[in-house]
Amino acid sequence: MDSSQKTEYITIVDKNGRYLGKEEKEKCHLGKGILHSAFLVMVFNEKFELMLAKRSKEKSLWPGFWDGTVASHYHSKKNQKKRIKDRILHEIGVCCDRISYLFKFRYQVEYKNIGAENEICDVFVAKDIKNGDISPNESEISEFRFLHISELKEEIHENSETYAPWFLIALDKYDCLERQRI
Repeated sequence: MDSSQKTEYITIVDKNGRYLGKEEKEKCHLGKGILHSAFLVMVFNEKFELMLAKRSKEKSLWPGFWDGTVASHYHSKKNQKKRIKDRILHEIGVCCDRISYLFKFRYQVEYKNIGAENEICDVFVAKDIKNGDISPNESEISEFRFLHISELKEEIHENSETYAPWFLIALDKYDCLERQRI
């Protein structure tokens, strides 16, 4: 990191998701990782297709992997809803007020010998985004596309190694949740 870049701090939590404080983002991802809080927002367009975002090659963990639209970390235990909205705007260029909480899950997974994610991840859904309104931030997203969940599941069945691991977990839990609603 060059000296002009500000150190990013994210929230660290205990196994029950209780706030413990803040730590440098880079330190949270070293070795097996320090348990921290994160979020994933799955954004759907008016046809109820999910926007998939390919992580920028600049990302240190899982660069070039497909992900579920917006994935990030909380910076404090306050203003989490604002953080989510700000991150959606930052990553895909859309103001979004219709965000619904779905569920959370904990996972830990290592990426090569580079680092790891060790997170409690909140999953949200945002609906009715217009495809033409999307303006991706190239430092975050190298490309994007929309797919119906059924098409996505077929693709993952054939080629799951191109998807970020947290997204695969979230999608499986989302699918289970949707089947319960039927």
